[in-house]
Amino acid sequence: MTYPDRNRRPADRPGRPPVDRPTEFAPTEFTPPPEAPYRQEEVVERGDGPVRAVRVVCAVIDVLCWLFAIVLAIHIFLVIGGANPANGFAQLIDSWSAAVSLGLRDLFTPANAGLRALFNDGLAALLWLVIGAVLTNIITRVALPTDERRVWYRRTVR
Repeated sequence: MTYPDRNRRPADRPGRPPVDRPTEFAPTEFTPPPEAPYRQEEVVERGDGPVRAVRVVCAVIDVLCWLFAIVLAIHIFLVIGGANPANGFAQLIDSWSAAVSLGLRDLFTPANAGLRALFNDGLAALLWLVIGAVLTNIITRVALPTDERRVWYRRTVR
């Protein structure tokens, strides 16, 4: 028993002459696209010593600020979740978060301990992220020469 071919192309319909189709891929000539109104530039970073040192310092500052913000966020989670204060991990996070809270531990004093931790440690975590971003921005603007600063993209219009 034969089944009808459901994938017929218009040229394969009965009553029409057969069409000679190539069985192999025939490569065509490559035509480049028309010239765009802008040109792309490749930004190459050199491995100069002072430039690398500034970037390493900025990376260390970023990592430390994010680490402090994460410790404060974990402390918020533990306080809101009602973690056992006698647990070693909870004590470690509490002592670290007290050290990096920027003196904001008693800024807000709601009656609920969870809200107190959320407001005080949450504000400190946000401040650490802002401090890290501002410091790295200032350091790169001051310490790096103009041609060595990070360029995300450059667009030239003719």
